Amino acid sequence: MDIYLILVIALLILAIGDLVVGVSNDAVNFLTSAIGSRVATQRTILIIAAAGVFAGAAFSSGMMEVARKGIFNPSFFSFADVMIIFMAVMITDIILLDAFNSFGMPTSTTVSIVFELLGASVMVGWLMLRRGEHQELELLDLINTSKAGQIIAGIFISIGVAFSVGALSQWVSRLWFTFNIRRGVKKYGALFAGICMTIIIYFLVIKGIKGAQFGGDISAFFMQNALMIVAGSFLFSTIVLFALQRLFEVNPLKIVVLAGTFALAMAFAGNDLVNFIGVPITGFQSYNMWQDSGVAAEAFSMSSLAEAVQTPKELLFIAGLIMVVTLWFSAKARKVTDTSVKLGSQGAVDERFKPNMISSGIIAVATGFSNFFTAVVPNRALERIDARFKFEEVTEKDRPAFDLLRAAVNLVIASILIAFASSLKLPLSTTYVSFMVAMGASLADRAWGAGSAPYRVAGVVNVIGGWFLTAIAAFVASALIALLINMGGNWVAVGLFVVALAALMHSNRRKK
Repeated sequence: MDIYLILVIALLILAIGDLVVGVSNDAVNFLTSAIGSRVATQRTILIIAAAGVFAGAAFSSGMMEVARKGIFNPSFFSFADVMIIFMAVMITDIILLDAFNSFGMPTSTTVSIVFELLGASVMVGWLMLRRGEHQELELLDLINTSKAGQIIAGIFISIGVAFSVGALSQWVSRLWFTFNIRRGVKKYGALFAGICMTIIIYFLVIKGIKGAQFGGDISAFFMQNALMIVAGSFLFSTIVLFALQRLFEVNPLKIVVLAGTFALAMAFAGNDLVNFIGVPITGFQSYNMWQDSGVAAEAFSMSSLAEAVQTPKELLFIAGLIMVVTLWFSAKARKVTDTSVKLGSQGAVDERFKPNMISSGIIAVATGFSNFFTAVVPNRALERIDARFKFEEVTEKDRPAFDLLRAAVNLVIASILIAFASSLKLPLSTTYVSFMVAMGASLADRAWGAGSAPYRVAGVVNVIGGWFLTAIAAFVASALIALLINMGGNWVAVGLFVVALAALMHSNRRKK
């Protein structure tokens, strides 16, 4: 049997595994707010999220630019070279993401796939130059290093901007509604929810539908008539929500949280789907190109990968089904989500992180800033602010981790930041934005008290540290696996595939 056909089959099997581990980790992006606020039953939340995931997969254009030419210049690589790269990337991605899932730590699937491609490409490119190929070129000529730089910049931008904007937005919202949100919702709920729904609609057009095959026309129409559409969305949403509130006693914040969950789930599937299937599908297409050429694998140039190619809709449909099934049944998705929910909980929880030197330093700086704020702000103003933030601890065992107001702020602010960044083509990570907005909102809501702050801050520090670890581990592991395959041949790749698959199955088997 053709060894390269075996590798292609292995890549497609790995794609299924990657969809499972990827969705299990990225579910935190759109489930945390809904589950943490208990806006509905878990069954209802999962149905809405699954609908968003499936819609995003169905509408995705499936453009695989990162896998095909985003990291390496395919014209300098042969078919044999790219198959080494693709096998190294997929084996690494499954092992890495499953490890993060096992520890309940959210990370970025975009960062992992980019740095895996970078690590494997650098190693294979270096080996090519050592063999005397492309002597007129340097290693950096073979690699698109600017993409990695954009991702690293995106990490820092996401952390700072999302946390700050999330904290400020929640602080203003809490001043407006207080913790007695029943009274606030009765007075301002429809107006506030109308603003939120307008932002979510804008987000769906810019981020959720933009990547669709028909999305360019919709986005162009939206941009040409932006003011009219935004104003119309606001008026329509406000009027409808007001009617639902008055006539049927529907809490408009519940509508916002459920709509926001759907929007983020749709955007995730529509834009991040190719992170999981882009590499295997590119490998399959590369195999077909090589088969048609009649040229040896080591001599066939993959320059044709530079052309834009869309993933077949049937494959996107199948990938969407796998993602929905995973979302519904994955225990590790719940574990990762639980980490984010507990870090943002308004009440006491079983803290899983221990304070460290970094978290202590951050708390010291924050305490100093708080003392300065207290010293310069008049006492009367401080008393009025404190009154708006008065929180009465609820002792029920199954109480929500936080209320609907914070859940709505989390989803809406994450949506608008991601949409804004997308419109400016800034490399903000959906995972980083969603998580840091939630943490900033938790801080503004005074969920991190004197007793819990050392543990919560330590948890955030650990998660952020894991993001950088993702990039480093992805690069190094993928490069080493590429080296092993190059030294041992393609059958070594088959062996590593079997090991990775066995490890994944063992890690996810149900414990009795």
